[in-house]
Amino acid sequence: MDREDEFMATPAHPETPLLSLRGVTKSFGAVDVLKGVDLDAWSGKVTALVGDNGAGKSTLIKGIAGIYGFDGGTYTFEGQPAQVASPKQANDLGIEVVYQDLALCDNLDVVANMFLGREALSGGTLDEATMEQRANETLKGLSVRTLKSVRQNISSLSGGQRQTVAIARAVLWNSKLVILDEPTAALGVAQTEQVLNLVRRLADNGLAVILISHNMNDVMQVADNVAALYLGQMAAQVSTAQLDRARIVELITSGRSGDIGLSAKEVAL
Repeated sequence: MDREDEFMATPAHPETPLLSLRGVTKSFGAVDVLKGVDLDAWSGKVTALVGDNGAGKSTLIKGIAGIYGFDGGTYTFEGQPAQVASPKQANDLGIEVVYQDLALCDNLDVVANMFLGREALSGGTLDEATMEQRANETLKGLSVRTLKSVRQNISSLSGGQRQTVAIARAVLWNSKLVILDEPTAALGVAQTEQVLNLVRRLADNGLAVILISHNMNDVMQVADNVAALYLGQMAAQVSTAQLDRARIVELITSGRSGDIGLSAKEVAL
């Protein structure tokens, strides 16, 4: 298999989610943050996770990533029950998260950032040639053409280029599910378009993508389905084709839009 193709996930059966959460709960003291949340993510699909501030998006993602442990519910990955109690266990399953702060080191180049903490060694020293080759091949596989060199320092890159490096780092490790936290926040129009095209390519290459976004234009442009959280409950997860911007906003702000969403009793809980 060509190195260019190694980061591609093996597509699951279209009806079988790669990740499936059922009834997951999480509380911090007396505060119930997640209240029996269901969520599915499919290989080859972009799932937009939307919700107002405080709806539980960050807690849900951190639970998937092993930073928090869910208090209850089931966590299924590739059709099998999974125990994810640490980020390493999530990484071992093939789950990578690109957080909003990107966690890049400005004083290091692209290669060093992509391999940070997972450096390739040869004879007890850094194998720079292998890392540079793998970085170039991963970026090529994602059709990234905005970087002049993988030896550029991160400090010299634009916001869109930094986001590209962070996403490429996530897929370098044969990931199956990539979670992106507000990847277009604070980007200009042209850089936003570049990042959204990259998000779409991730799914087209067979990965499952969960996209957290407050930007309804981004959601409508790249998402295959939308999962709307409302005050710690999953109001609905439906195909983007069933929604428009106004209906998504209604789900976010009231938990219901027309015949889609929580019942009046559930909203009142």
